[in-house]
Amino acid sequence: MSGFYYVKPDSGEKPDTPPKSSDGTYQCRARGLFRKKKISPLVGDRVLFEVTDTDDVEGNVVEIQDRKNALTRPQVANVDQALVIFAVHTPEPALDLLDRFLIEMRRQGIEVILVFNKDDLGGPEELDRFKRIYKGADVGILFTSVVNDTGIDILKELLKGKVTTVAGPSGAGKSSIINALSGKEAMMTGEVSRKIGRGKQTTRHVELVEVQEDSYIIDTPGFSSLELPGIESSDLDLYFPEIGKYKNMCYYSGCSHISEPDCKVKQMLSEGEIPEERYGSYRLFYEEISKRRRYQ
Repeated sequence: MSGFYYVKPDSGEKPDTPPKSSDGTYQCRARGLFRKKKISPLVGDRVLFEVTDTDDVEGNVVEIQDRKNALTRPQVANVDQALVIFAVHTPEPALDLLDRFLIEMRRQGIEVILVFNKDDLGGPEELDRFKRIYKGADVGILFTSVVNDTGIDILKELLKGKVTTVAGPSGAGKSSIINALSGKEAMMTGEVSRKIGRGKQTTRHVELVEVQEDSYIIDTPGFSSLELPGIESSDLDLYFPEIGKYKNMCYYSGCSHISEPDCKVKQMLSEGEIPEERYGSYRLFYEEISKRRRYQ
């Protein structure tokens, strides 16, 4: 419901007024002082709150604790890791969007598990292609299928004791994976439109789901675009580990790896050490950032 935040007390704490809600949460509003400071609670925030109505299980958020990280898309805070979920097929994975997610997580210092879901729809050559593209991207790579129950047990182990955010486009199977992890129909699931080959939006808000004891996952709406704010073109190669490791080996200091001669990155690209798909994203983002700077 708009304007409400649902707060669950720490498991080790015993509030003076225990919640009467079935899931142990309080329905809270944020005090006006947050609006004055132009901040608002995010899913994943640790907060202090006061109970205002024990019968209706309501309260007010009075303080937001310091955050260790905060993402803008998805809007979440204090996450330990991220599952970036894309489908092998249906819908076809947009690798430039995937690479944008990886940059955003790397910018916040959040470890990534890259999940290629619906692996039952892909053959061995396709799965090997994804492994090849992202083997140097400094991410964990996992293939899953809710249909065949592939990779779900591995995911459960990776989530233990952590707060994990989910990110990815609609139709990739994020909600289906969460349901499989929690063992219940915690989230609505949708289909992929046959006409446009895109997922239909089923998650309309950001929600924290306890998938096992002391293990939480944040489901988020899927989206098909993501900007790259706060990154300079001169620093972009640092967000591509397989490119950044050659940064100081180019002939020219400050090489952009676009048009300069004697560029180590382009040499490694021609030798197959840097995947063409990843370099293609790097070049696309470099031009995007440079163009934005020219018009500021």
